[in-house]
Amino acid sequence: MSEQHGAVGAPTDVEAIRRVVATVERTQRAKDPEGFLALFHPDALWTTAHGKVLIGLDAIGEFTRAVLPASNWDGQVSYEVAHLQFLRPDVAAVKVRQVYHSAQGDSEGAPLYVMTRGDDGRWLLAACQNTEVKA
Repeated sequence: MSEQHGAVGAPTDVEAIRRVVATVERTQRAKDPEGFLALFHPDALWTTAHGKVLIGLDAIGEFTRAVLPASNWDGQVSYEVAHLQFLRPDVAAVKVRQVYHSAQGDSEGAPLYVMTRGDDGRWLLAACQNTEVKA
């Protein structure tokens, strides 16, 4: 993982952000919409890999509850923090390497998560773009 600092993040913040990304992976593998939705700020913005824009937790929840449990893939998905940059001590830009491993071969995504740390110390997804990588 590369890391640049617009503002310095504490090692505990770096670890907390990695845990959020690991939870995204776990909830995607488990097709667990509620676990996934618990990672979002209530006013979050999410753009899917196919360009659907979802504004607010209600819209993200409606989409996720319809799509995630019904998703059909025959392999595994992995998420790795590829780059982390603190924009401020409580705001981080996180570039993720997302790989779907299947019998037909691997495919990739390149999500960008802008995360914010709340007053309670939790890091949440605030503005996210899930971009499909074309070979």
